Amino acid sequence: MKKLEMIVEKTSTGYSAYCEAEGAYTAADSFDELKTNILEVLNLSLSDTSRQVSLADIKITYDLKSFFDAYKVINAAALAKRVGMTQSLLSQYISGNKKPSAKQTQRILEGVRNVGRELAEMDFAF
Repeated sequence: MKKLEMIVEKTSTGYSAYCEAEGAYTAADSFDELKTNILEVLNLSLSDTSRQVSLADIKITYDLKSFFDAYKVINAAALAKRVGMTQSLLSQYISGNKKPSAKQTQRILEGVRNVGRELAEMDFAF
């Protein structure tokens, strides 16, 4: 079963998300509330079918600003250094003052994914 893509954006009042394939849209004050709303709006839009969706059925796609706002634990300065980009340039992308090219976006995404893989494989000594 193909995942439904919800595009998430940071707004001045919280978050918004939309799914072009289903014509579904929702908004919320917090990211946790948005996830709940996404499930509700997608299940409502699919109510005439027998399909029920869970978070596992949804692909959440972020713009850079929304991603770094949702995952504050990721240090943008350290990530910039890691991917060979100046902190200033990444900050401009995150703030929306500059729009990254597809190549730059892929570079940032690969850096984030590499950090995720490293963390997933990590253990602590007891």
